[in-house]
Amino acid sequence: MRSLTAKILDRLILLAASICMVARQYDFPDRKFWTDLSGGRPFVVVTLICVIGIFGAFTPFQALSERKRVERRSAIRQEILTHYGKMLCLAVRARPPVELQDLGLHIWRIRRSLRHPVHGYLQRVATYRLGSTPTTRTFAPTNGVGVVGLCWKRNSEVSMDVAKLAADLSDQGKFEAYRATHGSEAVMGFDWAEFQRVRHRGAVFASPIRGGTGTFRGCVSVDASRGHDSLDHPDLWHEINSLCSRLGHGGLDDI
Repeated sequence: MRSLTAKILDRLILLAASICMVARQYDFPDRKFWTDLSGGRPFVVVTLICVIGIFGAFTPFQALSERKRVERRSAIRQEILTHYGKMLCLAVRARPPVELQDLGLHIWRIRRSLRHPVHGYLQRVATYRLGSTPTTRTFAPTNGVGVVGLCWKRNSEVSMDVAKLAADLSDQGKFEAYRATHGSEAVMGFDWAEFQRVRHRGAVFASPIRGGTGTFRGCVSVDASRGHDSLDHPDLWHEINSLCSRLGHGGLDDI
């Protein structure tokens, strides 16, 4: 049961019990109705009082829902950490190896705002990284922007060797010419200023989190400062896609 549903159920039961008490107090719909209902049954009134007290003070359905949600959240975080641990092992075994503190795992989901009320944007809802650097920067891409935005646009796996792209496009002139020739997707939908902000993450991989009908709900991305070709291995994609599958079956809502 979702938290909002549980909260509404608590309020409805409290409201119903309160209405019954008021109706009895004022003999609505008539005195005979309440005499027949409670005559010889004092537990009726006692029950109504208990219901009002319990649901007013403790909101039991909401409390149960929150406890279940905490349990689910703990379980899904454990699964995420398990997948992340396996990715770290793959990073160490890569040739050349990727430093453990460099590999980052990010989970994204579609959100909507006043600025993006229809199509929405991708919000980073979780980040896992062993090191404190590089500092996670604010990034809320729309459809087609960044590797995660391309993943959203295509609803499929996407990877980008950003380090090679940054080396080839070392100044704005080269960048603009390359974008004009190959299209915006070739530079992840960025302009020159935006590209400068993200070029430090030299290897980026993203895979979609899909709902039951195959619709895109969010994505999982993995990045490092370098080592795209050494990380681009079926085993890494297996871990990413396994995590996406788990999150697509309800886990995304519990993060």
